[in-house]
Amino acid sequence: MGLLDSLVGNEVKKFVKRKDSDAGEAGRALEELRGSIYNEIRTSEGAKRQQQRICGPVVAMTFNFIVSVGIILANKLVMGRVGFKFPIFLTLIHYVTSWLLLAIFKTLSILPVAPPSRTTPFSSIFSLGAVMAFASGLANTSLKHNSVGFYQMAKIAVTPTIVSAEFILFRKTISFNKVLALAVVSAGVAIATVTDVEFNVFGALIAIAWIVPSAINKILWSNLQQQANWTALALMWKTTPVTIFFLLALMPWLDPPGVLLFQWDFNNTTAILISALLGFLLQWSGALALGATSATSHVVLGQFKTCVILLGGYLIFNSDPGFVSICGALAALCGMSVYTSLNLQKSQDNVSMQLPKQSLPTLKPKATNEESVEPDVEDTTNPTTAV
Repeated sequence: MGLLDSLVGNEVKKFVKRKDSDAGEAGRALEELRGSIYNEIRTSEGAKRQQQRICGPVVAMTFNFIVSVGIILANKLVMGRVGFKFPIFLTLIHYVTSWLLLAIFKTLSILPVAPPSRTTPFSSIFSLGAVMAFASGLANTSLKHNSVGFYQMAKIAVTPTIVSAEFILFRKTISFNKVLALAVVSAGVAIATVTDVEFNVFGALIAIAWIVPSAINKILWSNLQQQANWTALALMWKTTPVTIFFLLALMPWLDPPGVLLFQWDFNNTTAILISALLGFLLQWSGALALGATSATSHVVLGQFKTCVILLGGYLIFNSDPGFVSICGALAALCGMSVYTSLNLQKSQDNVSMQLPKQSLPTLKPKATNEESVEPDVEDTTNPTTAV
């Protein structure tokens, strides 16, 4: 009877121990799953991976293209029919609206986590916010004082400025074929918009002053997202207060007086708020596109938008920009197609270079009797060594 009790006791102990082991394994698996979810949501690396997974180059540039067309129509409505003649203050409204929306996202814990402050110096964040204020404010001011054609001609100068600045700052070069494609794009856009060029001294000075901040703005946005673990929304949250500060400083110099005398009725305020919401989407989509591609590709996307609007007006609304303008737009689209194909080819080459090379497994010689038997140590110097 005592032997039977002992056997039963041993079996019960084994069963309890096995259950405890199973519970421990389940707990460890749950903890690993929880840690994985935390890394994907509440760390800058995970947030960056999610942005890259959800919003690739095609999605980001398509999103930016659609919003760009929408805000052009909205700003034409605000500055034309509504009669809001204060471009810097309109830009300020856009960024204040963006900051309020980002604050709501942060309150709801939707805003992605920013990388640690030690990884990105405050001078980089401050410089980006300041440059963004000048780029956005001067762009709207240039659009007010210049014709659309002259505005597009100024945008053409942004492309060589970006190429030169990236070479000076980061020693980044582009191939000769890409240079030819960009030259065809620039020439085509110039031909397409040359019929709408109207020149005045103040507008020309504003356009020239806008070129360098616009190029540096795109370079910094692209570089901070690609070299560090910044997401578009996290970087917007950090830089928007700096941008608002500089826009407040620019407003007395570039905006005409009388903003407080504007008729803020329901219809006018609604149109301005719609423009502000589209401004937030434009900033977000532009940051996504710059993070997924490059500064030069983002400029080419803007020129593609110009050509599509011109050809769309000709095909859909029976507008007549002229045979020369149509030929220029078609030539620009051909150059953009070549440039895009070269970028895709380069991306595929980079992916293929990153794939691990496969090799045949190596056979280890059998240990002799004189040799001491030791545990196998994984060879970390060669990732293709068979385990």
